[in-house]
Amino acid sequence: MGVANVPVSEFSEIKSPKTTQKASSDGNSSKELQDNFLTLLIAQMKNQDPTNPMDNSQLTSQLAQINTLAGIERLNTTLGMVSGQIDDSLSVNASNMIGKGVMVPGNKILVATAEQEGTDAEAETITTPFGFELVRDADSVIITIQDENGNVVREVDLGSIPAGVSSFTWDGILNDGTVAPDGSYTFTVNASYDGQKVSSTSLAYSVVYGVINSKVNNKVLLDLGVLGSISIDEVRQIL
Repeated sequence: MGVANVPVSEFSEIKSPKTTQKASSDGNSSKELQDNFLTLLIAQMKNQDPTNPMDNSQLTSQLAQINTLAGIERLNTTLGMVSGQIDDSLSVNASNMIGKGVMVPGNKILVATAEQEGTDAEAETITTPFGFELVRDADSVIITIQDENGNVVREVDLGSIPAGVSSFTWDGILNDGTVAPDGSYTFTVNASYDGQKVSSTSLAYSVVYGVINSKVNNKVLLDLGVLGSISIDEVRQIL
């Protein structure tokens, strides 16, 4: 099957519409160190040699170290509380994505035929959106679509595309003008600027079916059904 460029107009661009657990005491907290220090200090003052009293500079230095430790502990507690609030906020935001389509790293395009009601109605070919993310502007972006056997079935030059995330839909028409059979297809992106290759990340479409609060790596994951689960920070676009 031959490969030929087709008008860009046949591709349409899509517009985007904890609590912390308290650790068991190990005797090294600032409060315990402070209590132990004061106990030892009192015992030392009671039993010190009057002719050779304790050095005040050492006392001041040790007190300063204990106060520093106490400040670090309070800072860690505050950061833990803030981190928990951020995780809770991510979970709430992720739950709002359930049922919506998202663009995530991948290179799949699914094609299916939807039967229309009525005897005279023609079947409609439906394709899932695809996209890519460019690290910089490109003056040439060529999309090559292949079938499950690796045969090139469609190629199109999108022309100039700005840096960032771009999403498109394929009309399901092959290079020879026929309608693509139902199935799974893959695509590759060849982007360049002034003859120099521009790095890109291919993006595939999926629906969010649920949210997973992973306790293994403390991440909020999105359940994408057969595509598995991904971290919420891997979502490039919400459609």
